[in-house]
Amino acid sequence: MTDLTTLLEVGGPVAALGGGAAYARAKHPEVYWSTVGLPISTARLLSSYGSVMEACGLTVAPSRLRMLAVKATTRREVRPVPPRRGIIRPTSTGLRLRLRLAPGQEPADVAASAERLRHAWGVHAVYVSTVKPGVVELRLVGFDVLHRVRMPRKIDSGLLSIPVALREDATPFVRDYRTVPHQLTLGATLSGKSMYLRHLIAGLASQPVALVGIDCKRGVELAPFASRLSALATEPEQAAELLPVLVKEMEDRYDLIKARQGIAPNTPAEEITSDVWGLPDSERPVPLVLFVDEVAELFLVATRKDEERRDEMVTQLIRLAQLGRAAGIYLEVCGQRFGAELGKGATMLRAQLTGRVCHRVNDEASAKMALGDIAPEAVTAACAIAPERPGLAVAGDTSGGWSRIRTPYLSLGDAAETCRESAHLVPDLPALKPFRPDVPVRPVETPGPAVRPRPVTD
Repeated sequence: MTDLTTLLEVGGPVAALGGGAAYARAKHPEVYWSTVGLPISTARLLSSYGSVMEACGLTVAPSRLRMLAVKATTRREVRPVPPRRGIIRPTSTGLRLRLRLAPGQEPADVAASAERLRHAWGVHAVYVSTVKPGVVELRLVGFDVLHRVRMPRKIDSGLLSIPVALREDATPFVRDYRTVPHQLTLGATLSGKSMYLRHLIAGLASQPVALVGIDCKRGVELAPFASRLSALATEPEQAAELLPVLVKEMEDRYDLIKARQGIAPNTPAEEITSDVWGLPDSERPVPLVLFVDEVAELFLVATRKDEERRDEMVTQLIRLAQLGRAAGIYLEVCGQRFGAELGKGATMLRAQLTGRVCHRVNDEASAKMALGDIAPEAVTAACAIAPERPGLAVAGDTSGGWSRIRTPYLSLGDAAETCRESAHLVPDLPALKPFRPDVPVRPVETPGPAVRPRPVTD
């Protein structure tokens, strides 16, 4: 009886501790990882590193000098040598570990064994990146960081560089317009495409950048940010008037660059430029980002007159995509589908959009439109996105690299308030003033009647 009582007294706290750990793992995985998962995974890695490397085929025969030293000092068997392991560095989401590859090994050998390493060390995922020749870094992620997105506290950002999402390896996905000037973003209804666009606009609102929008859905997506927009077209007819103005702005900027290239004999070589970023700060025009939401609306036609207008708009968009980067003009094209069936010029325009972000789509053909020509293996990942995870997307570029990302939640009210607070940063572009959207005046709350305090009596 005494033993049973003792067992119950000990088992109660243990059961409570186990239940608490299970609850933390399900509801607060970051807390579970910091308290339980990190020590367990570190112990597994340290105790089984050599055997796991050997089982994964990542060991090599020891050098002749090592074999002679082992045989001279001990009688044990000379075993294959795993890659030299660096210091284990814990993070809030996992572990980081550097490996020095043995002669004859390559990073692809380690990347091919990432799934085996994940199971062996009990982590959510393992990612491999090359640090320098002969050195790779293993990034072990302890839990699904895309289940509930929390952006890192410290993110390096700058002009035209906005952190908008989190990658599946717990690193931030940064939209850098100077590196990837133009991008195509696809996604079905309720896939999170609008949230992604919302983060971009809110991030750019506090920077000295001109924001221009084309939203042919009567402006329901971009109108809340009207206080920060330099121009907004809400119908195809308005877009047909706005695009020539943007092309003329681009040509004027090229004239400015050519005027700067009227080189005098004593001009230093570093002052010769072929784009606006080589101009002095006092002469450089403000960067301009054009957001096109639901681009298919620009391609749809009903009459022959509409078809002529469509061809002109598509031609102007293609010119902006081909020549805009040097003039400091960047494109962010969004839609549900974007393929050759839209009409003349669609494929040519898509070819100019270097970056690709594909949210959940309704069919495989839509995913192939976004990713099939740059990373065919990413098409399968895009088709596997579940409707229950809005904001999840596959991001890639023309280099062939791709990764899963997810945008954190940002309410429309907060994004609109950010734009209102940054309204004073709207640059002065005279050519765009006729297209400046009307900003509704916020009603002023009138204070109620003053309440006089009543004296306290006995």
